[in-house]
Amino acid sequence: MTASRRIRIAKTVYALIFTVFVDTVGFGIVLPLLPLYAQKFGASPELVTLVAVSFTLGQALFGPFWGWLSDRIGRKPVLLITITGTLCAYVLLAFSTSLAMLFVVRFLGGAMAANMSVANALVADITRAEDRTRNIARLSGAAGLGFVAGPAIGGLLAGVDVGGSAFLLPYLTAALFSAVALVLAVILIRETVSPEQKNQARVARGFGAWKAALAHSQTRLLLFLMFAPPFVFAGIEVIIVLWSERAWGWGPQQNGYFYAWMGACHVALQWIVIGPLARWIGERALITLGAASLGAGVLLMPLASYPIVLYAAAFLMILGTSACNASLSSLLAQYADPASRGGVLGLGQAFAGSGRIAGPALAGVVFASIGIDWPFFFGAAAMILMVFGSRFIVVRRASEIGAQNP
Repeated sequence: MTASRRIRIAKTVYALIFTVFVDTVGFGIVLPLLPLYAQKFGASPELVTLVAVSFTLGQALFGPFWGWLSDRIGRKPVLLITITGTLCAYVLLAFSTSLAMLFVVRFLGGAMAANMSVANALVADITRAEDRTRNIARLSGAAGLGFVAGPAIGGLLAGVDVGGSAFLLPYLTAALFSAVALVLAVILIRETVSPEQKNQARVARGFGAWKAALAHSQTRLLLFLMFAPPFVFAGIEVIIVLWSERAWGWGPQQNGYFYAWMGACHVALQWIVIGPLARWIGERALITLGAASLGAGVLLMPLASYPIVLYAAAFLMILGTSACNASLSSLLAQYADPASRGGVLGLGQAFAGSGRIAGPALAGVVFASIGIDWPFFFGAAAMILMVFGSRFIVVRRASEIGAQNP
């Protein structure tokens, strides 16, 4: 690879990273406030978690579609469509007038936010197998950086009453960040799908790439493994606000700091740690390590006696999700044919999205009916199963798969 090509690749990757960061700031602003916003409309703890489920349902249903579409019309147009849709969803969220409207708007927001498979496909299009986990991790790290800034901004703005609502200003600010991300995407991101690949994808009949992925034993295993970390982490993430309020007496400010800490860990681990770890021990071992770390962090949360232990548990959880998500996406991208990479990664996002649906739904029921600590115990048990499941991956590294390099 020539030096000029490496520079072009780096520019494209970093442009996408910057755009994802700006767009994710808006998501970070909204997330810590959403349970309290739902309670404003009379939502019970179970309904609060179902509001989150409506978002992830939109992600799960539309993730495969956006990936499939990006194979046919290109990555950049799909990113522009989805960022525009996210902007509109934040505006509608700011002016929601009922719990039913909140459900609909969050579903729309999830559908528009289901573009990470497209972003990952764009990165996979232009990077070598041995660099792919690192770059996908850094892309995810950009989202984590938005998670650092977003909750802090949301916590500050939530105290400002505008138009009779403490939520209006944060949500309109989130829309503003999406508008900035849209401008950045138009200016900075370049297309990575060639006309030949688009034509090849258009010739393919129906959704054959998905059937092929499910028919292959290793891609099928990877898809099922992609379900597990979001299943556990999303369930915990949704109930943390309710759990910390009851167990520790925390309010929006303390939870904002906690979410910001998780985002900071996400950024540091994805940007600095995950890539070198993948090169050192390989993606398979990194997935096993990630599942063990996520399980340990989840189990530590209800056993903590001091706030600093909660922060240590959050670090372990973020290490686990970071290791699993980047490695699984890298392996799946390497197995996929370049002409159907977006669709296959979109299918992976659907499995992950299904985990984000089932996890919060189960966590909310368990939280309300069995006990506030039990969602953590269920999550730890699920990660023990994933540790064993990860050992059935036959390759140690993505570069061993032998798919075409860009």
